[in-house]
Amino acid sequence: MAKHVPAMIQVIETNFADAKLFVPDIFEDDRGLLTETFSAENYAQLGLRETFVQDLVTWTAQNSIRGLHYDPRMAKFVQVLKGRVYDVIVDMREDSATYKKWQGFYLSDYNHHQLFIPSNFAHGYLTLTQDVVFYYKMTAQHDLQYEKRINWRDPSIGIDWPVSGNVRISRKDDMPS
Repeated sequence: MAKHVPAMIQVIETNFADAKLFVPDIFEDDRGLLTETFSAENYAQLGLRETFVQDLVTWTAQNSIRGLHYDPRMAKFVQVLKGRVYDVIVDMREDSATYKKWQGFYLSDYNHHQLFIPSNFAHGYLTLTQDVVFYYKMTAQHDLQYEKRINWRDPSIGIDWPVSGNVRISRKDDMPS
């Protein structure tokens, strides 16, 4: 019986000690490609020991913003399955030295980057291509009674979104924080 050889996964540090960017190996040939999107065992070896309880997928039109949302009970592990986004996280831990600081990442089906977002970090993204398919793994069940949000244009945070033209955004996400 062949021994399982774990995929190589590169870990890239972010501006926040607990948030990480993961880049899994891609195995490609003339048929297409294969990549491991998640393995509890392999990612635990890299320090990601969260227990994920729910997965969600969104399909979103170009030039749309989803977020910024957070749930104090929930960490997220996200990636783009189709298309390209500008993904933003904001530290909402009031006792943190990086409170209300943000960092943006380009996630795409081309670079295969995966982002781990700790609990109490707001998260949102701007779709840069048509028909983006976005994948979430979450450590708590999505429940609107726990969800908090901040406006994507909140001046106290000052996110520099690469917006081109008019954005599509839900009424809820465009309300003042």
